[in-house]
Amino acid sequence: MDDQKHGVAVQARQVPFPTSISKEALAVLERMVREDGVPLNALHSMPSPDDRDGWMKIKAAVDMQYSAAVARFAGSLHSSADTIKVGEATIHVATPHKTFDPTRAYLDLHGGALVFGGGEACLAGSRMQADQHGVLCYGVDYRMPPEHPYPAALDDCVAAYRYILGRHAPDDIVVGGRSAGGNLAAALMLRARDEGLPMPSGLVLLSPQADLTESGDSFETNRMVDVVLPGSLMSSNLLYANGADLKHPYVSPLFGDLKGLPATFLQTGTRDLFLSNTVRMHRALIAAGVKAELHVFEAMPHGGFMGGTPEDRELQEAVSRFVQDRWARTIVHAGE
Repeated sequence: MDDQKHGVAVQARQVPFPTSISKEALAVLERMVREDGVPLNALHSMPSPDDRDGWMKIKAAVDMQYSAAVARFAGSLHSSADTIKVGEATIHVATPHKTFDPTRAYLDLHGGALVFGGGEACLAGSRMQADQHGVLCYGVDYRMPPEHPYPAALDDCVAAYRYILGRHAPDDIVVGGRSAGGNLAAALMLRARDEGLPMPSGLVLLSPQADLTESGDSFETNRMVDVVLPGSLMSSNLLYANGADLKHPYVSPLFGDLKGLPATFLQTGTRDLFLSNTVRMHRALIAAGVKAELHVFEAMPHGGFMGGTPEDRELQEAVSRFVQDRWARTIVHAGE
């Protein structure tokens, strides 16, 4: 018998968009594909990990896209923000425009395949979180490759967390990240625990990039089905790791010892390329004795529908409820 890997043979077919989602969500999915059904994002290819010039060009192009997207919704944000430096780390500190509890803090880690999403997008993200949760939000504009590969981003996250711990009690802090930010949020918890730092009250992982080896089932089953993230990110994973073992827990936190991590909220969708990342992370947390809740949304691609759909609002409300519940728990403990 040969060593060829065997699997399920699936004939070429077009996967229809379901009628089980809102009309707004359906409209988003329809806009994300060409007439022949191929996802628009599938037309964009990543440079090889050693093509520095190629990465610099694509980063510049993506930054322009992010800036245009930020400009469209910037007027809807209410919080203000200041930017500070803590060592090598750049942190955007967003302050709600209404009365708020200054003891509470949300640490936000942006997405972007560990390569994109800094600058204006990160600044806007911190303001969005401050608006959503009504607390100070610290958005880490972490350093990224090709200029700054691993462990620069994680070092910046640790520096930011230490800074926040100097100003807020651990029980008053919630850490959150989406996609690549979910990778860094979980890796931050492992580094913080290993370095003797206290855990925050809660952890929010939205479709986390928890496994840079891409070993999960959904990397095949949802390939080209996820209209936002149609294919592998291995080129950017290798660029980020810069020779580090992709299975190292600080690179792929799914493979770490998760004991002692804080209560965790996890989200994904049935069409998310990172579905396996999220459900496996959830199972690993449960096995480690960590309180964890998993939210899987029907037909949702990576990152959500991102169109102000009922599903996006439902997710936002679920995250807000989890965060507020973690802080309400600290009030009860303080009164005991």
